[in-house]
Amino acid sequence: MFTVKTLNKIAKVGMDRLDKNYFVQDDEAADPAAIIVRSAKMLDYAPNPSLLCVARAGAGYNNIPVDDYAEKGVVVFNTPGANANAVKELAICALILASRDVVGGIEWCRTIADKGDEVAALVEKGKANFVGPELMGKTLGLIGLGNVGAKVASAAAALGMTVLGYDPYLSDALRQQLKGIAEIVETTDELYERSDYISLHLPYTKDTAKTINSDTIAKMKDGARVINIARGELVCDGAMAEALKSGKIARYVTDFPNGDTVKMAGCVAIPHLGASTPESEDNCAVMAADQVSRFLLQGEIVNSVNLPNITMERGGAHRAVVIARADAPVKVAGTATAEKTRGGYKVILADSDEAYDSAVLSAIPGVIRAYTL
Repeated sequence: MFTVKTLNKIAKVGMDRLDKNYFVQDDEAADPAAIIVRSAKMLDYAPNPSLLCVARAGAGYNNIPVDDYAEKGVVVFNTPGANANAVKELAICALILASRDVVGGIEWCRTIADKGDEVAALVEKGKANFVGPELMGKTLGLIGLGNVGAKVASAAAALGMTVLGYDPYLSDALRQQLKGIAEIVETTDELYERSDYISLHLPYTKDTAKTINSDTIAKMKDGARVINIARGELVCDGAMAEALKSGKIARYVTDFPNGDTVKMAGCVAIPHLGASTPESEDNCAVMAADQVSRFLLQGEIVNSVNLPNITMERGGAHRAVVIARADAPVKVAGTATAEKTRGGYKVILADSDEAYDSAVLSAIPGVIRAYTL
């Protein structure tokens, strides 16, 4: 029986997918085999010796120390695409909020709420203060064309926008899918120079931190509008505040409010609503639970962000799951075997009609973790 602990509220439709013959949920457990988490910070969470995997019910995983967990043989999953439609819809909303001062207009309307019969005339007189351009005919630059970025590209094109996209990891299949929808550019410099709107759809890593900064802002059109529904750390708040103050950036819409952005003139701060839909939460929970089940019952790894992904049909009554260093000459005999390498690690699945001894496997030089099914 495997114990699963949740650090956030996880949709029941997902937790119900864990077979009660094999799994028990205990959110107070000190020694879970699996953790399912949404936004709870795990950077200081010391994994117990029996922890085998963590499933992030969402796409971003900067709240989990993925490198440290890889060193301990703890698989970390995410759920790419499960919340993509929800985030896409908010990104389109953000484009409109970046163009038309809807938020400012609503706030102003509240200030005249006590004017009674005068309200209609005041609105006609005051509405000119909140005008903004249409999206049709404008150019949208998308940095990142993954599950969300590709959906935003299609939606924006349907709204009559010219779409530019930059993604150094763009697959051939997705490039073909976006043909006629988005022009793929080779550099962010070209995207900055040509775009009226710039929307970020990339993960937060040490390499993407502060992608938008004083240098990149200087390359943008005067009056450009920036959308950040991806991760707050992708934008340098100080540089953005200066750009809004000078008028270099006309509007900044972010889904990640903090002490600076909530009081920044020209910034629309949305309270992290990107994936906050019941459909998205259900989708993420289902995918996360399925990943946990598949790994703990079959040893298969799907959508890992820190270790190799690997699948193999069962070829024996017993299975060994071995996580080792990539350069270690580890071999596990069996009637069926599979091995995948990624970065500094490899995962081996081996099946046999004879039972494996996890202690013996764990003692092999270069093996980080081994367990048997």
